Amino acid sequence: MIYLIFYGILVLFVFLFALLLFIYSLFSVVAQLMGSPYVPTKQKEVEHILKTAGLKKGQLLIELGSGDGRMIRTAVSRYKVHGIGVEIHPLLLFWSHIFVRLQKLTSLPVESGSIIFKRENFFKTNVSKADAIFLFLMPNTLKKLRDKFINECKKNTLIISHGFKIEGWEGFLQHTIHHTPFPTYFYRILS
Repeated sequence: MIYLIFYGILVLFVFLFALLLFIYSLFSVVAQLMGSPYVPTKQKEVEHILKTAGLKKGQLLIELGSGDGRMIRTAVSRYKVHGIGVEIHPLLLFWSHIFVRLQKLTSLPVESGSIIFKRENFFKTNVSKADAIFLFLMPNTLKKLRDKFINECKKNTLIISHGFKIEGWEGFLQHTIHHTPFPTYFYRILS
């Protein structure tokens, strides 16, 4: 009898693991087709990028394709900005919410910064109120987002593109961090 219970639990565990792996893989393919695969940025790089960005308390940082949310979580906890992470992958959003709770970021008062994660197609995300936008997306996706940023972003919005240049935006480029394997490009919307 005890072997049957053990065997049943083992079969259930294997089934649930396979199901989660299938769901994760399915949404990873969708995320890659929509913009970029999930490639987490090292925490040391996150901190260097945020320090270079010079974010101020109360500003709004939006991350399009937020993955596990480490950029937004670090910005909110260290710089007291308001952060919005936009991600299409439900399991990555789940992890983002878990990490937020573990870091106790949900209990921060609004004046000290707040954090929201949304499951949304970032091509449809309203970025008009952003003071800064962080991206770690493929070059073709960045090219598709250029007009959106020009049309929606307010003057002086900082666009931080980790990994790849935004083609055709040489005139907006303000600064580059040259680290390997991925450099980071800081652009400023001028009009």
